[in-house]
Amino acid sequence: MPANHEISALISEHITSGDFPSAVYVVAEQGEMIYWDALSNSVIEPYRLANKFETIYDLASLSKPFVTGFLCARRIELGELTLDSSVSHYVPEFDRTDKQIITIREFLTHTSGLPAWKPLYLLAEDEPERAASAIASLDLEYKPGSKVIYSDLGFITLGLLLERLTGHQLVELAKKEIIEPLKLKNTFFNPELALQTGIAASESGNNYERDMCEQTGLSAYANSRQRIIWGEVHDGNAYFLGGAAGHAGLFSNAADLLVMAKQFLTQYTTALRAETCQLFRENMTNGLEEARSLGWQLAMTKDSTAGPNLPPDSFGHNGFTGTCCWIDAKNDRIFILLTNRTHARKLPFANINAVRRQFHSLAVAELNNSQ
Repeated sequence: MPANHEISALISEHITSGDFPSAVYVVAEQGEMIYWDALSNSVIEPYRLANKFETIYDLASLSKPFVTGFLCARRIELGELTLDSSVSHYVPEFDRTDKQIITIREFLTHTSGLPAWKPLYLLAEDEPERAASAIASLDLEYKPGSKVIYSDLGFITLGLLLERLTGHQLVELAKKEIIEPLKLKNTFFNPELALQTGIAASESGNNYERDMCEQTGLSAYANSRQRIIWGEVHDGNAYFLGGAAGHAGLFSNAADLLVMAKQFLTQYTTALRAETCQLFRENMTNGLEEARSLGWQLAMTKDSTAGPNLPPDSFGHNGFTGTCCWIDAKNDRIFILLTNRTHARKLPFANINAVRRQFHSLAVAELNNSQ
């Protein structure tokens, strides 16, 4: 029986309380799905659609490790990138006095000094080709390497760096090096309109980002979408950059995500070396606010969404839309929870970090009890 009664009951409780309208989860061990389920409705408005295990979700920031981090790891193996190379070597816009020393490693570990977020569609004056320049023009908020401040802007820059380094768009790179080799059928940027009813819906309008702009003193909002965001990327900067960027834009379902997650584990990967897989478990930010590895957060980070029952070197990531994935390499376990917390809910969106921790702790207990 794939659905685990205890886990499904926990998730259903939070659906009933209005934290999110739908969820799909997978708990895998030794590369195989042990528990999985799809709950409630993937779309509430304009009409209801029952959720399915195959439902595709906007992964949001899971795009960072699964696309950008993975592609950077591949370039490092090929000798095209080194972790401690200066970003300005590849992105000349960063050849500035305060930014010359920023490294690839610092972007991958969120220690670059860049702000967490800015509306590029305003800063670049609605010209996507000016994105790198707009980011490079921002003042650093701290000395590179001295703090962990989670930054979309660093990963957007990494996406642009990969495009310039390879001469291929990020969509093409992901298709050629991830989607096609792994035979993924439900993973892509910019879903075709015909697929919309198989995708979990997101926010009605971009009111969250509108509020963010107003809070930062930018009252104009150039990227306002007042329709229901459904089958197109929720993140405003990713939308501005054509639906695919280094920080967001990937759509996938739980089954495909499990296939991708296994690529970060030595015993399953067909694309990376064993020593590269170790980099995902290595704390590269010792003594700082978070424990960060190559593209991932580590479970040893205080208050991480891994919860208290995953080994310290487990690595994972959250997505703003309500997604998360954690990988326990020590015990060969993968935990995936996909929700669409931004759909059919007035602001503020529910903070579901406690739900994520409960999910992981309960899943570990259920796996241990079954042995």
